[in-house]
Amino acid sequence: MRICLLSYRGNMYCGGQGIYIYNLSKALVELGHEVHILAGPPLPGKPDGVHLHVVDNLNMYGVPTAELAEYPASTLLSPLNFLEFAATRVGVLPEMFTFSIRAYLLLKTLLKRYRFDVVHDNQSLGYGLLLMRGLGIPLVATIHHPLSIDREEHLCQAGRFREKFKRIIYYPVIMQHVVAGYVDRVIAVSHSSAEKIAEVFRVDSGAIRVVYNGVDTVKFSPARGDGPHSNKRLIFVGNTDDRKKGFLYLAEALRMLGDNVGLTVVNGADRKPRRSWRLVESLGISHQVEFLSGIDDQKLVEEYRRASVAVVPSTYEGFGFPAAEAMSCGVPVVAADAGALPEVVGNDGAAILVPPKKPVAIAEAVQSIFDDETLRCRLSERGRRRIEEEFSWSRAAEETVKVYGEAINAYHKL
Repeated sequence: MRICLLSYRGNMYCGGQGIYIYNLSKALVELGHEVHILAGPPLPGKPDGVHLHVVDNLNMYGVPTAELAEYPASTLLSPLNFLEFAATRVGVLPEMFTFSIRAYLLLKTLLKRYRFDVVHDNQSLGYGLLLMRGLGIPLVATIHHPLSIDREEHLCQAGRFREKFKRIIYYPVIMQHVVAGYVDRVIAVSHSSAEKIAEVFRVDSGAIRVVYNGVDTVKFSPARGDGPHSNKRLIFVGNTDDRKKGFLYLAEALRMLGDNVGLTVVNGADRKPRRSWRLVESLGISHQVEFLSGIDDQKLVEEYRRASVAVVPSTYEGFGFPAAEAMSCGVPVVAADAGALPEVVGNDGAAILVPPKKPVAIAEAVQSIFDDETLRCRLSERGRRRIEEEFSWSRAAEETVKVYGEAINAYHKL
């Protein structure tokens, strides 16, 4: 097949969607398919054999207005750019919408040279996808989870009314709700996510297919040595500004564990996490916490390997790459019993599940691993084995191709 993948943010540091687009495209090429990625900045890495087409994106959200003055007036005054500018000034995130329109315009140009068998959108669900339906190409969308989950968690943790209002207008929930109903097939990355998609977006469950993500078990592998560390160092991987990642609860648990426990936070974004710094300072644990941002995979693997426990305290995950990657590296995992995390870590003793939003439960689980070498080794071995047996990108690609076939058949029956 000739496949067109869409990703409004393709860089791996942007979270799961960046990891997804890179590894899925690589695996699809290895199966013999021709893969083109239309991506906005920050751009993804390009696996060998993948064609990358850049979709312009000014990324104005969060940029001070004074800095935007550096753009030429002709750039800011073009209709789509001005809409993006105006929306970001009032706190709306227009990136998914503007990306989808720009991707549609680029796709129309590419169709003069290429005839794509399927277009596969990665989480943008912008109105431009409705325009793509008029191009005569079946449409598939991967929805990692509905954005309404992010909004609900932000509202739950927000304090003042102003902060709550900003979260309400920030997310393009209505747009994604509308567009989700017009794709030929939806790929969910877990059963938990599939249930939420059907519930929130009112998508027919018959059009949803669950395809688990994979893990590169060669890259994410245990260190050579005598087994997992007992150095009382924790690791958290994720965007700490994303409230559903549960960093607040881990920080409170760290305070309970005492001064001799350290925490490495791989923040998942190439910027200083100011809000998280303020949090750890207010809790008096800043001397125990090390923040890392924008590191590459090699460095990430090194950080996993030097940790004794990985904590994934998310209140919801559509899949949960940090849990899967840590298990693949042989690091014992403590994860919240929320979203897809129970699907990823399983119920066979490959990790410890704790109730979500419970710092005491996190602290007790971590301490039990510190205190019990047998438990530590068992979690390490079972976690690695589970990832090797259950989650591979080659399997994900094969199952995704089957979904493409279903979408093509459904489209031509319309």
